[in-house]
Amino acid sequence: PLPSLLLLLLLPAAGAEPELRFRPPAEAPVRLFTEPELARYDGHQEGQPIYLAVKGVVFDVTSGKEFYGKGAPYNALVGKDSTRGVAKMSLDPADLTHDTTGLTEEELKSLDDIFNNVYKAKYPIVGYTSRRILNEDGSPNLDFKPEDQPHFSIKDEF
Repeated sequence: PLPSLLLLLLLPAAGAEPELRFRPPAEAPVRLFTEPELARYDGHQEGQPIYLAVKGVVFDVTSGKEFYGKGAPYNALVGKDSTRGVAKMSLDPADLTHDTTGLTEEELKSLDDIFNNVYKAKYPIVGYTSRRILNEDGSPNLDFKPEDQPHFSIKDEF
């Protein structure tokens, strides 16, 4: 009777959930965003995530909807790489760009502080802008370094 008892213990109880063999990853894989793709995540589409890029790193800021959503105070920053605007603490449309040319040392320090202590600390990385990974001619940017997020995994990279 021992083998049949063992068999009963191994069989799932009637009505028990079958165990899933495939479990989706807890975090979606990191992806590459072109400017038009990133623009789709500007907080204007209900139910769509809200993305903001700083220094070419795309963050999911949906949990900060009250700051970044449609009509919110920082909505101008989302759906694009707003590195310059973050560095200058500016919502001027001319500053809502990846371009850091001519920023002062103080602005660059402020950018790094906000990047590390606000965005990397609070929001998950969902990808990178194509400009960060690729050079203008489409060749790989050899200076590209994935961020050291605790939930970031290089195997999700490509």
